[in-house]
Amino acid sequence: MAIILSGTALSTDLATIRATSTPIDVFRAAVNRIGMHLAVETSKHLPSRDIDVTTPLETTTCSVIRGGVVIVPILRAGLGLLDPFLSICPEASVGFIGLKRDEETLAPHEYYRNLPPSDEDTTFIVIDPMLATGGSMTATIALLKKLPHHCIIATCLIASPEGVATITEDHPDVMLVCGALDRQLNDQGYIMPGLGDAGDRLFGTI
Repeated sequence: MAIILSGTALSTDLATIRATSTPIDVFRAAVNRIGMHLAVETSKHLPSRDIDVTTPLETTTCSVIRGGVVIVPILRAGLGLLDPFLSICPEASVGFIGLKRDEETLAPHEYYRNLPPSDEDTTFIVIDPMLATGGSMTATIALLKKLPHHCIIATCLIASPEGVATITEDHPDVMLVCGALDRQLNDQGYIMPGLGDAGDRLFGTI
């Protein structure tokens, strides 16, 4: 299941991060704001449980997050979305998966992994700005599925139809939350119209 966000404020920030002329500080700030949209939408789908809370006037029943949340940014570009997700889920743990794409085969190669403990009530939230071929995201989800968990949610700024199809086919049980769905991939595996390389633009390595 894929959820594509909408809204004028969101589309304004998407226009900002797409523009070649956007300076790095403005780019980062816009990515952070889009990340807040993604984090809020993702939080709507977290498992919940009811608890009794005593207010100054009476006892009431409130719905709260059930189980632990582990946010997993795919290095390095996923770090650009980490802060807004921690703002919405401040008690979450953070795990890291490092994947580098082979520019010839477009296949992902893992170079780093550091994940906190999980159990049958854990929700993994995988964050990565660009869902292009879907290779890195589907590889990360496959890795996380081997660990104890309740559910997995994947989130991205911009997705290609090809990437969405890959996740839907490989992991039909995983919810996908996207800021925008673009037209297609080019021959080099980049999203069109996209925004270029999100990691390079976030960290000034262009």
